Amino acid sequence: MPRLEFNHRPVLLWESIDALDIKPDGIYADCTAGGGGHSFEIVKRISSGHLFCIDQDEEAIEAVKKRLASFEDRYTLIRANFSEAEQIFKNISLDGALMDIGVSSHQIDDPRRGFSYMQDAPLDMRMDKDKSFTAADIVNGYEETRLADILKRWGEEKYSRRIAAAIVNQRQIKPITRTLELVEIIESAVPRNYRLSGGHPAKRSFQALRIEVNHEIEILTPTVEALVDRLAVGGRIAVITFHSLEDREIKQAFNGLSKGCVCPSDFPVCVCGRKPKIKVFKPVVPGEIELQDNPRAHSARLRYAEKLPGPYENAD
Repeated sequence: MPRLEFNHRPVLLWESIDALDIKPDGIYADCTAGGGGHSFEIVKRISSGHLFCIDQDEEAIEAVKKRLASFEDRYTLIRANFSEAEQIFKNISLDGALMDIGVSSHQIDDPRRGFSYMQDAPLDMRMDKDKSFTAADIVNGYEETRLADILKRWGEEKYSRRIAAAIVNQRQIKPITRTLELVEIIESAVPRNYRLSGGHPAKRSFQALRIEVNHEIEILTPTVEALVDRLAVGGRIAVITFHSLEDREIKQAFNGLSKGCVCPSDFPVCVCGRKPKIKVFKPVVPGEIELQDNPRAHSARLRYAEKLPGPYENAD
């Protein structure tokens, strides 16, 4: 099967560029470079500054190289998971960092990757194809209770136990290796009215498997904390999410970092010495024009914040 051209339409593009408040001499990180859409708009706005483009997907890395070919002196390309931010930026002070979380349009549309419940493909779902752990390993290897738990936790699937039981019954006959095999099992396990209620009955289960394969949620808070620590005073962090689990995790991470004193209310003076690290701005959602042009933007939300001076820093 021929390789698809990497084509990912950046969501909330102009809103995220505004949120980063880009300076010509600033140092920036696009931690999920994808097809290079956000990176391209960032790198156009810097002259003496620099952009670090990070992605774990080899095909995304190649796409960014093509997209930014005319700006070679302004960016550095790093193949890594954004959870490695603490190490990558250990000795670098950033003026802004962007995370566009979740699966890309290209990964969904490429049938070889196994992300879609609409196309037949191997049960894969790896964002980094150098990793060995796949969705097939979960479907065929997790015991029934654990499988049901991840469908409930990461997919918010109300029929998780029925689906897990159906999967276990089927895999005892033969291993489940294809996406449409799994779709058929899910459809057989849920009530008829659930199958006909609007959304695809396999959507939540596929989301859960993808998140589990790539450890998507548990790496978010540590990554946000690491990036905020590497921001210069006045630097911005912007994060685009696409479903409630991601958004809740980012909201809680921002809330934690924006909180000051945590001493009990009956203490006469603060003894913890905790100061807010960031100022959080109002979240942004796509406008009507973007929603009409790109239906995949429907659930997107942009949260962003600005680094505050610490106890030993000067805002000037």
